[in-house]
Amino acid sequence: MSTVAMITARGLFGRRRALMLLPLPLLLIGLAALCKSFDVDPLNWGAPVVEGLGFAVVLPVIALIVGTGVLGSEIDDGTLVHILTKPLPRRDIILAKYLVAAVVTTITTTIPLYVVGLLAGSAQFAAALAISAVVGSFAYTALFVMLSLLTRRPVLLGLVYILIWEGLLGRWVSGTRVLSIEQYVITLADKIHPTTMLTGQLSVTTAVVMSALFVVVSTVVAINRLGSFSLAGETS
Repeated sequence: MSTVAMITARGLFGRRRALMLLPLPLLLIGLAALCKSFDVDPLNWGAPVVEGLGFAVVLPVIALIVGTGVLGSEIDDGTLVHILTKPLPRRDIILAKYLVAAVVTTITTTIPLYVVGLLAGSAQFAAALAISAVVGSFAYTALFVMLSLLTRRPVLLGLVYILIWEGLLGRWVSGTRVLSIEQYVITLADKIHPTTMLTGQLSVTTAVVMSALFVVVSTVVAINRLGSFSLAGETS
C-alpha cells in the first residue's frame, strides 16, 4: 500500500497537472490581501471571496484536478495494468491513491483558506475555514476518484456536479442541498464560527453525516469498480 502511495505521489507531482494546483490558491490569497490592503471591511468582501471563490471554486476544482489525476491518466495510458498485476488487494490500491489525493487536496486548499481567515481578522474564523476545508477535501476527492473509474470523462462530469448541481441547483433549490458538498463545508464553517460572511443552510448533523457518506459510498464503489477491471485494462 505504501508503494502505491509513493508511486501515486511521484506521478502526481511529476506531471504538469501539479502546476495547475497553484493559480487558484494564489488568486484566493491575492484577492483577500488586496481587500485587506485597501482596508475594506471583511464583512464586505468575506462572502464573495470565501464562499463564492474559496468554497465554490478553489476547493472543488482542486479536488477535481487531483482526484481524477491519481487514476484517470493511468487508465487512459494503460499503466494501471502494471499496478493490477501486483499481489495487492484492490481495496489497498484505491485507499492508497485516495489518501494521497485527499492529503494533497487538503494541503493545497486548507492553507490558503486559513490565510484568508487570518486576513479577515480572526484566528477562530481561519480555524473554522481550515477544518471545514479538510472535511470538504476528503468528501470531494472520494467523489472524483470514483468518477475517474466510472466514466471516461470524469472531469466533465465533475464540472457538471460543481457548476450545475452545486452552483445552480444547490443555491436555489433547497432539496438539492442535502447532496451538495459545498453546502456541508459552508455549514460546518458557519457553525464552528458563526458569521454573516457565511450562509450555512443545513444542520451540523446533516453536514457531518452526509460528508461521511460521500467518503464511504464513493470509496466502496471505487473499490468494487476497480475489482471489475481485467489485466487487459477493460472491465468485465
